[in-house]
Amino acid sequence: MSAFPFRLRSMPFTARLGFTFVVGTLGIGLAAAAAHLVGHHENRDEIPGLSMEDLTGAYHGVNVSAPLVVALERGHPEGLADADRQTLMAWLGGERVSEDYDSLDLGDAAPAEVLDAACLSCHSRQASAGDGIGQTLPLDYWDDVAKVAFSREVSPTDRKVLVASAHTHALTMGALTGLVALLALATRFARRVVPALVMVAGAALFCDLCCWFLARDTAWLVGVIATGGTLWAGSMAVLGALILAELWLPAPGD
Repeated sequence: MSAFPFRLRSMPFTARLGFTFVVGTLGIGLAAAAAHLVGHHENRDEIPGLSMEDLTGAYHGVNVSAPLVVALERGHPEGLADADRQTLMAWLGGERVSEDYDSLDLGDAAPAEVLDAACLSCHSRQASAGDGIGQTLPLDYWDDVAKVAFSREVSPTDRKVLVASAHTHALTMGALTGLVALLALATRFARRVVPALVMVAGAALFCDLCCWFLARDTAWLVGVIATGGTLWAGSMAVLGALILAELWLPAPGD
């Protein structure tokens, strides 16, 4: 039996069709929300695509090392002399990154000269080595190098903006979760699968929104935000699928 005295399958055809469109609309909303999340947060670390570093920057703040610094610290390129590596690291850590890039006063020790000698065999647009890396990450000119030479600090979202966003999200997403849960409890799946999914959706949403604020002081809670949001969206999608199944599968005994 359903948790309610009626099932969605018992409604008239037109009502079931209407609820089908409602569930479909909610599905569009979930997809749009996911796309908005990616578009809103991606590239905070100036690297295409959404990453945990993007989310950490949004909710906690993060210092983003320049991609060139990261590459040099991990020993790339392997054949670079220690003196040249230290020269590049000192340059990237200084306050005259653009001014000293091709400084005539530095002669052969200028970063541009070191990069030309050590990197352009692969990172040139005309390079045949490097499996085409020169096309996606060229270092031929200063405009190319500037994209990967600067470290920066990503500040978390302003608290006033965060409060305004949480006010909207908590009310609308809480109400939406309750509505979907009630509809799912009026299905043939209400005794087994649905209660667990409702619990997951509610707990995940609560933890997600709470950690928006707590993560400002504790970075690892950004992982809770990511996990909570994923669990909420996943459980809502499954609940929606169960509602659609109830609306159109033959009634038990038919």
